[in-house]
Amino acid sequence: MYSAVIIMGGLGLIVGLGLAIASKVFYVYVDPKIEAIDDALPGANCGGCGYPGCSANAEAIVAGKSAPNSCVAAGPEVSEAIAAILGVSIEAREPDIALPGCTYGVPEADTKFLYDGVADCRAAAALNGGMKVCTIGCLGLGTCARACPFDAITMGPQGLPVVDEKKCTGCGTCERVCPKNIINLSSVTRRIIKEYTTEDCTTPCQRACPAGINISSYIDHIAHGDYRGAVQVIKERNPFPTVIGRICPRPCEDTCRRQLLDEPVAINFLKRFAADYEKQNGNRVQPYRAPETGHRIAVIGGGVEGLSAAFFTARLGHSVTVFEAGDRLGGLLRTAIAKYRLPDEILDWDIDGVLELGITAKTGKTLGRDFNLSQLIEQGFEAVILAMGGWDSRLARTGGRPEPKILGCRLLVDVLRQDQPSGALDGNVVLAGEGKKILEEAQACLTKGAKHVTVVTCGKLGQIEQDNIEIIEQAAITRLYGINNELTAVSCTKFKDGQSARIQTDTLILGAGRIPELIILPTMLTDSKDTDDEGQGQAPGSWEGFAPYKPVPSPLQNGLLVPGDVFTDFSAAIKAIAGGRRAAASVHKAIYGIDQKPAPNVLKPDSHIQNVYHVEEVLPVARNIMPVDPSAVYIAGSEIEKGYDEKTALAEAKRCLQCGLICYRRTAREVEKEVSENTAG
Repeated sequence: MYSAVIIMGGLGLIVGLGLAIASKVFYVYVDPKIEAIDDALPGANCGGCGYPGCSANAEAIVAGKSAPNSCVAAGPEVSEAIAAILGVSIEAREPDIALPGCTYGVPEADTKFLYDGVADCRAAAALNGGMKVCTIGCLGLGTCARACPFDAITMGPQGLPVVDEKKCTGCGTCERVCPKNIINLSSVTRRIIKEYTTEDCTTPCQRACPAGINISSYIDHIAHGDYRGAVQVIKERNPFPTVIGRICPRPCEDTCRRQLLDEPVAINFLKRFAADYEKQNGNRVQPYRAPETGHRIAVIGGGVEGLSAAFFTARLGHSVTVFEAGDRLGGLLRTAIAKYRLPDEILDWDIDGVLELGITAKTGKTLGRDFNLSQLIEQGFEAVILAMGGWDSRLARTGGRPEPKILGCRLLVDVLRQDQPSGALDGNVVLAGEGKKILEEAQACLTKGAKHVTVVTCGKLGQIEQDNIEIIEQAAITRLYGINNELTAVSCTKFKDGQSARIQTDTLILGAGRIPELIILPTMLTDSKDTDDEGQGQAPGSWEGFAPYKPVPSPLQNGLLVPGDVFTDFSAAIKAIAGGRRAAASVHKAIYGIDQKPAPNVLKPDSHIQNVYHVEEVLPVARNIMPVDPSAVYIAGSEIEKGYDEKTALAEAKRCLQCGLICYRRTAREVEKEVSENTAG
């Protein structure tokens, strides 16, 4: 018996020793932060964070791949606890929600592919692309509904996913499992910074609208008597619906599919009807906005572009102040449009709606004369958006008088109009422009006092040798550098190879009628990869400037005054609104270190996508005419166009075919159905 005890004890000693050695040999270090965060997480292991369990999410949080507030099953106290463990602070999280992006389900498709035994969208998509007719449309097999960990998605009667907003946590599981990119996470921020891609189900009118308004959606709201809902949709992309409803050139109507049968839908008149309904009721409809971020942004320019930039920046959650040189806001909308087309009362209503988002406006304040960049930075502004308009705006605002040099930037027209033959310029000058007279203009800069002129042009000038003039062809100015209120250098980038070079300069002269939109950031807020290799621009008060991303990205769209850029004021207010949104999105991306480049498949005018070139089974219905009063030209404050009444607006809204990418409502089928139902009754 004793021998058995001794043997067992010996074996235990050997096993214990082996385990001790193994613990040393196979020891795996676990970061105490990971353990602490894992303990703080609720342990639901729902996968809503995008990782297979809370432990994996804890590792991702410590690695910086997941946010402290990434757990969709936890409340704000958990996010705050995790932030405390990491030693960081968190901003209020903007809620995401799943948003289906298809309008017609499988039951309504013209051609159906049957997948016997296949009940998953991902598997069906692998079979010939899962096409019905539309290569983008929803396959309708409900994979997103089955994958949702919170039962927030069901398949509706049209065979399309329906999202329960109260249950949806914005975890993104549905987005990850959808093979057709139909269902995506949506939020105010996502919608503002989004550029439509070839993978989106867009309508012809929406693609033609410079602002990208969801036209079919707001017309559908009108057709169902939900006028406030229509205004809500319009203001997602347009802060001036009452104004634009009167003055828009209506490129959307040029592409309306209804004209394949009879006449385009009166899209803009319907926009005006919904906006006028809001004004007449005096009950303002404000668009959704993200939670406050605490970031302060200054916008220079109180015209339509500047106010639009302020509108979208405020909706992104930032605090905005607008500085306008004139005594009233509105720019060319107030000074260049006849009052019988756009009365001041209408303009003021939309401007007041913009300011009601919490935007501060200061009029009679000119940059470079009444305040400067260094003062804005000292006051705590983290970014500045320049949206000052062009030569046309200046004629209205200053009577054509030259404005002070702004951050080292001047317009060529001001330099050439200086009365003094010399002394107007000094030091090194960079001239950005093109055309046959660019060399003459460079020589004129020398006669005005410049010591050396570097010409940066998008075109080709050939081999030219001239004292104190240097030519850089097929290139553009891509970034500005300065200290306090002075320009110190610019970056010039070649189109062909993308190589950049820094040019030391005191003045940048722009051979156009406007100072382009610029985003100015203190150097400490810019990405380190954008700073100079030599470390320049790091002094106190240093800043960098760059243009917002372009509406149609391409290799030739990088920089200032490149082909396609607006050389004077925007040709239409709706285009200026789009420019303001891009500026706001660029500032937001810069503050948070988000890549400025839009998706590679962003929708362009020349993009090859499916489309419809004829319509069938649609009954012709005449367009409703806008009532007018020509005598209003002679009556102060009266408009020629009187607007639709409710009956007319409803009739016109029902003319809309409610298009998708290649689908549309067939009115003939609906009429036949109504006739058959009435006959049966």
